[in-house]
Amino acid sequence: MTEERADLERQLKDIQKWEKAQQRVMFWKTLTRLPFQLLDKLTPQFIQRKIGRILDETGTFIQSGGQYLTSEKRIIKKFQKRLPHGTCQTLHDIRNAPLAVMDEIAEAIARTSVKTATVQGAATGVGGVFTLAADIPAMLGLSLKTLQDIAIAYGFDPKDKKERVFIIKLLQLASSDVIGKKAILRDLQQYDQNDQTYQRIASQIQGWREVVYSYRDTFAAKKLLQMVPAAGIVFGASANRSALESIAETGIMLYKKRRILKRLKDIE
Repeated sequence: MTEERADLERQLKDIQKWEKAQQRVMFWKTLTRLPFQLLDKLTPQFIQRKIGRILDETGTFIQSGGQYLTSEKRIIKKFQKRLPHGTCQTLHDIRNAPLAVMDEIAEAIARTSVKTATVQGAATGVGGVFTLAADIPAMLGLSLKTLQDIAIAYGFDPKDKKERVFIIKLLQLASSDVIGKKAILRDLQQYDQNDQTYQRIASQIQGWREVVYSYRDTFAAKKLLQMVPAAGIVFGASANRSALESIAETGIMLYKKRRILKRLKDIE
């Protein structure tokens, strides 16, 4: 083992504190969702059709990995630069890497994704509300790819349907309100304990359209502000950065938690 039991338990407690904090949503985050119902009526049809295609792509991702599969080799190369020569050749080798190295790589992935999202948000903010048709699917793709990269960084295989379901739940968690967060965190508590837990959550994901609709709702305030094209550049960059920071943090915390629990089980 690369870590002592006491250190793993300390880090697990830190993650559990984070989980509790997630169940207390700030008032302003709830408030930003309010305009969306009204604005939805004003949304041009071509944006509505784009959102429909996003729903189909999300279903494809769950079933087969869709078009967002990450490069496992690229992540392995990152580990090879930080570990003794020849000790990391496969995803299985990543599972045995020090947790500190996993954290370092996952955080680097998060920083790169946040920068990409920020630039993307500014670019699509130029055209005001109409360029949201390009921004939402691009953000969804970047979010899925980021979570897959983080999964590999902690030694989990996103080509496995079990991990794809977990990634969709992470996406849902990052964009849910306080009630939704409590329910999702409760579901994920026992994710690796038995197949029945996974099968139950996988069956719930059959309603994956709700996942994308809740993800779309996070763009409510951004959509409102993008009605002023010039302001859309600033608010587009800010909203995308904030969204990716939340998604990456959620992925790091909960994939790290699963790796810690597996190592504690191995120690026992």
